[in-house]
Formats: sequence, C-alpha cells, structure tokens
Amino acid sequence: MTDKARLIELIKKYSFKKTETPEITLTSGKKSCFYFNLKKVTYMPEGQVLIGALMYDKIQKLGLKPKGIGGLTLGADPISLATAYTSHLKQNNIHGFAIRKETKAHGMQLQIEGNIEKNDKVIIVDDVVTTGKSTIQAIEIARKHDLDIITVIVLLDRCEENGKENVEKLGISMHSILTINDFI
Repeated sequence: MTDKARLIELIKKYSFKKTETPEITLTSGKKSCFYFNLKKVTYMPEGQVLIGALMYDKIQKLGLKPKGIGGLTLGADPISLATAYTSHLKQNNIHGFAIRKETKAHGMQLQIEGNIEKNDKVIIVDDVVTTGKSTIQAIEIARKHDLDIITVIVLLDRCEENGKENVEKLGISMHSILTINDFI
C-alpha cells in the first residue's frame, strides 16, 4: 500500500464524517455533508510518518528549495514538524516553524517561532482548506514578517467555497496532497 493510500485509510477511519444532508456546521458557518478533524491523524505517530514523507516528496516533485515550512499554529504544526523531521532523515533540512494568530505578549514577543528569518524562502502549510481563511491569515502574517513564500501546500483541499482560488488571489500557488475526491 502506498503512503497516500494508507493516509486516506487512516483519515477515513479516524477523521472523516459524512452525512446524507448538510448538517455539519463549518468554521465559515455554512453547512456541509462532510467533516474532517485531521488532528486525530496528524498527531498520530503513523500519521506523522506518512504526512512527513508525502509532504517532503511533494516539495521535491515541485523542485522547491525552502528554508522553512510552517503555518498557523495547531493545524499546521504537526505537518511542518513531520516534514522537518523527514527532511533531516533525507539529509536535506527544511526547518519547521509556527505562526501564532497574535504576537506573544511576553518574553521575546514573537509571532513566528522557529529558525526562520527575514527574506527566508518558506512554504506555508495547513491541514484543511475550505475557504482558505486560516491559510490566508498565515500568509499575511508571514508577509508582515518579510518571509518569501514560495508556495502553499495543504494536506486536504475540500474543493468547495473557493479555498484554492482565494489563496491564489494573493499571487501564491496552492497544492494539495489530498482532495475531497479521495473520500467521496
């Protein structure tokens, strides 16, 4: 079984809910027949191994050379860390980083944590994209901190509510590992 097939299997078992009528309320407030809580898989040891391998392979296939990979904290964290870990195993380090929604109120008052500096080439990641709102928030914060965003890679594109289009309106391409079509 391929890494992608096994990841789909895990997501179907632990993270995917489907109803016959649109009764699941999404973050946007809209109702849907589908729901993904990918954190159940992204925080799972096997899920992290699979995600790290798939994300790293996607970066290589796209011919990208980022210094870092990260996104808005919580959804992006296990994805960026799994990818960073895999990159080290492949002797091609990509640093993970996390973006807070708000600047930290104490200490160094950082909004971005990790070994990333101004003008570094980075990839923004997210677990699920519907409207693209959280991905766009991560992009805006990264730009405010002068990071050079080379692309966005999401684990799952729901392919509804124009998430990909909304992200790409910002002049950044978006790629996905999985789409809703892998589940319906």
